[in-house]
Amino acid sequence: MADVASVTDSTPPPPARADAVVIDLEGTTSAAGFILGDLYDYARPRLEEALGRGGEAVEAARAQAVAETGLPGTASDAEVAEALRGLMASDVKSTPLKTLQGIIWAEGFAAGEITSHFFDDVPPRLREWHGRGLRLAVYSSGSVTSQRPWLRHAPQGDLSGLIEAWFDTANAGPKKESASYDRIAEALGVDPARLLFLTDHPDEVAAAQAAGWQVIALDRAGEPWAGADFGAPAVPSFEQIEVLP
Repeated sequence: MADVASVTDSTPPPPARADAVVIDLEGTTSAAGFILGDLYDYARPRLEEALGRGGEAVEAARAQAVAETGLPGTASDAEVAEALRGLMASDVKSTPLKTLQGIIWAEGFAAGEITSHFFDDVPPRLREWHGRGLRLAVYSSGSVTSQRPWLRHAPQGDLSGLIEAWFDTANAGPKKESASYDRIAEALGVDPARLLFLTDHPDEVAAAQAAGWQVIALDRAGEPWAGADFGAPAVPSFEQIEVLP
């Protein structure tokens, strides 16, 4: 998928002073259409098979999915998979769905059957920040199980080694709730005022700000929230973001 310019056309924001940068993925570092298209298409027909494997993580995800969708406890794997496909169709950020998708995608990456996507402005900036000693973390609605291979299999080279910490809706909480950002700040051991969050979603901007974080929004043309009122400085790419100690 070709990179596109942003609808934002403004003076870059002043440099952020931070000890750590926490990055969202979908719509921020990577095209949402790639995730909602190629990766969802890969996972959709494999959900039933994944549910049938058993194991602690799968069984926990299955139980959560049954509770979330209102299915009876006796529901078959096929019925649970169909309910999960319904959540996918509505792009519901369901933790059990993300867990199962993560397992499926990790195997797909390992087999070379799927690849990830990063806007070209992202990898150089991440490498620069890491090289200067800036701490980097990921916070995505996608499970940690899927985050690691997503960065490891970046077309521009393995980016996973740049990331110190990984957060999702299971270990941090929903991205639209300020308490989730409190948990991340505590886990990182960083004053919230010294944390910078990069995201493309206005509700996530508001939640992070409510927790005392600095936020810069990514406003990329063609992405779901392009042109939104972010309530924070917005830039077209990582090239316009400067972080100082």
